[in-house]
Amino acid sequence: MFIIRDLYDILLIISAFKPTNKLPMEKAITRRRFIEATSLSATSVISASTIPVFGFSTNQSGKLAILGGKPVRTKPFHPWPVWDELDEKAIIPVLRSGVWSRNNVVSEAEEKFARLMGAKHCLLTSNGTNALFTALRALGVGGGDEVITTPYTFVATIDAILLNNALPVFVDIDPETWQIDPEKIEEKITENTTAILPVHITCGMSHMDKINAIAKKHNLKVIEDACQAHMAEWNNKKAGTLGDLGCISLQNSKSITCGEGGAILGDDEQIMDICYSFHNFGRPRGKYMTREHGGHPILGTKCRMAEYQASILITQMSSVEEETKIRSANASYLTAKLKEIPGLVPLKHYKEITRPTFYHYGIRYKKEHFNNCPRGKFIEALDAEGIPIGSGLGVIEGEPMHREGLIEATLNSKTFSNLYSNEQLDSYRENLDCPECDQLVQETVGFHNHVLLGTKQDMDDIFNAFLKVYENREQLI
Repeated sequence: MFIIRDLYDILLIISAFKPTNKLPMEKAITRRRFIEATSLSATSVISASTIPVFGFSTNQSGKLAILGGKPVRTKPFHPWPVWDELDEKAIIPVLRSGVWSRNNVVSEAEEKFARLMGAKHCLLTSNGTNALFTALRALGVGGGDEVITTPYTFVATIDAILLNNALPVFVDIDPETWQIDPEKIEEKITENTTAILPVHITCGMSHMDKINAIAKKHNLKVIEDACQAHMAEWNNKKAGTLGDLGCISLQNSKSITCGEGGAILGDDEQIMDICYSFHNFGRPRGKYMTREHGGHPILGTKCRMAEYQASILITQMSSVEEETKIRSANASYLTAKLKEIPGLVPLKHYKEITRPTFYHYGIRYKKEHFNNCPRGKFIEALDAEGIPIGSGLGVIEGEPMHREGLIEATLNSKTFSNLYSNEQLDSYRENLDCPECDQLVQETVGFHNHVLLGTKQDMDDIFNAFLKVYENREQLI
């Protein structure tokens, strides 16, 4: 016997009795049907977000699941990615055509993605890392240059800078928003600085007004790493359209995905022509990259998107608007509840963020409010209660970027030894401290965005698990 809790559960039950030879029961709920169901629940969650947390009847006393008690939740959260027959119908003609490398479908996807994001031009690439690598190269970043960025990011940001033989200059984070601190940028600018690469990380955005003002003052380029900021908006303009170029990842875990893929957004046609040439063996295209100097006028690489990737991207774009609304509504509801539990500190958003987005839902865990329980044990306790939570917010694997081994390994490489003097490299090593980032990395916990594609009851389960662990924190020590 079971209890039907919401419309999403009803759809799951219906799908269990509907003949299908395509998908398992949960995946048989199509993206469109899922959005219809979840939207009904999500539209009601914000209205409850002001109710004080401890006004709820929680009944969370008792033995923790990690110690053999009954878990708060046993039902899995919604899977990701979400796909249906429309994705299948889109990819089959490409497979049958025999033209799988870049062609008309990629061009169509670029036009639609540019419109979705509010950019004049879009170039699709094989992945987000190559989008960053290409964007930096197209804007002239190279050996001897310095690029200002944040240490609180995924390794791809730093790879792209180092692979262009430039130095990533780390500016510490704003501890409340977790983004690069704009007040600390100018002190790191030198005669070798050529660009600023802000990263809109987890579910926040960098302060683009201040960053663009600094860049204009010092004649620097701005490349947005918006690889985790799909559909986020700053003063009603989407992330990735606020700098000289913006880069987005379309990898499997992202809010818009085609398995692997990336995108470069820009309004300057000449710069975008250079991006295209570089990503396609240096071959010319457009009025700015002509055949005047041969079939390969510039040095290039190959990081083109494939046709079958683009076909999936086109269908996935059709649902992203509603999915974003569902995530935002659920995140707002959950945050209003969790922040009332002592020791849980959500990040803050700048007031200019007119639309947040959620690649990863993250909060700070202050162990002194949990009987000094180590973060690892806290995560294990929540996992036992049925909440798929982890440390690192999906962007850090052990260390912040300024402490990762790849930095020293690259500084010691033959290429960097030839490009930079010993004095430059020694000075660089002496200026790698980012204490705010170090502390954040030790305190963060969170979960992937697919968890937010659920119902109000799913969010209540998350809250109840956190509250149960808090109320029974003495059991963990």
